[in-house]
Amino acid sequence: MRGAGSSSDLVRELASRDYVETARRQGLDKFSINAGDVQRDTKLRNRVPLVCMALKSKKFLQANGLRLVSETGPPSGLSTTVTYTYEFIGGKLSAPGRDDAWTRLRGALRDVFAELGGGENYLRNERADFYGSRKD
Repeated sequence: MRGAGSSSDLVRELASRDYVETARRQGLDKFSINAGDVQRDTKLRNRVPLVCMALKSKKFLQANGLRLVSETGPPSGLSTTVTYTYEFIGGKLSAPGRDDAWTRLRGALRDVFAELGGGENYLRNERADFYGSRKD
């Protein structure tokens, strides 16, 4: 059986991967996570308090560059009906640990290829002119 720490990490990892990253890819400023959905997706049984605490923990918020905007649900705040709404701090940040050179370069030539009619058109023209005007 998992310990409380590893279960909390499981909740945070799943929420980061399935909710936070999806919101980033979609370009959202705000998004919501339902505690019941996360509990179901992690296959944790009867661990609603753990799921709720993990989703509003400082560790989760800081790791993902989030601010908790609102929390809806019963007064206890510990139910499968609790929904947390987050917003990205300082705009839509890149995913934690993914700020490597390749990620920064991704899409860097998008405008250049657009001027040339797209990447496929550019490659087609380059291949056509590969041997130049040389006639054998």
